[in-house]
Amino acid sequence: MKLFKYIFWLFYRIWFYILIAIPIIVMFPILLVSILKESWYPYFFRLARIWSKFILIGMGFNYLIKREEVPQKHKSYMFIANHTSMADIMLMLVSVKNPFVFVGKQELSKIPLFGFFYKRTCILVDRSSPKSRQAVFLRAQRRLKSGLSICIFPEGGVPEEHIVLDDFKDGAFRLAINHQIPIVPLTFADNKKRLSYTFFSGSPGQMRVKVHKFLSTSGLKTEDTKTLRSQARTIILKELEKTFKK
Repeated sequence: MKLFKYIFWLFYRIWFYILIAIPIIVMFPILLVSILKESWYPYFFRLARIWSKFILIGMGFNYLIKREEVPQKHKSYMFIANHTSMADIMLMLVSVKNPFVFVGKQELSKIPLFGFFYKRTCILVDRSSPKSRQAVFLRAQRRLKSGLSICIFPEGGVPEEHIVLDDFKDGAFRLAINHQIPIVPLTFADNKKRLSYTFFSGSPGQMRVKVHKFLSTSGLKTEDTKTLRSQARTIILKELEKTFKK
């Protein structure tokens, strides 16, 4: 019985990478055109949402999104969520309609096909380099000024599987305060169960998303960063603990 599970997990994981590649290959010319100009990014974002839905449906994930508040059109936000799964990027894209730019680790740019577009559309960061982290702030500022939003997974990486929610880094909250944009916390309740970074794991099923009430940064200053960070983490942690009890 255990052997059959491992065989399933092997093919399930391979199928995931196939699903990532198929839409990129099919839409490659359109995707390529959409990244030629930074001002065309919203068109790329729409295609990315189609790509994400294709993957989630193809993997047998039934995503359920509950919203306490809905982002306004043409307004910038800082979207944050817990990070546990390879499907977090896709689920974030289907959960949010406002065009946003990911801030993510540069290692993902090495993935064939996906990495080609990832490094041309996302803000990449080398977390071991202070110079790289400073460059992130400058690039994010430019994107926010153009009317886009930003998405950051504030744990700064994927924590070990036994950790429910890791400590948050300051970056997302400092950036939100500097630009006086609301923070939108999202909780992904089932992604670790559905498709964690452990190769032999995962299964089709429900993916619950909770879009929490927004946290205002109006009037806040840099010294309020840690308080805001703690508030956001508490919201997501309480929701995760609530889902585990069910």
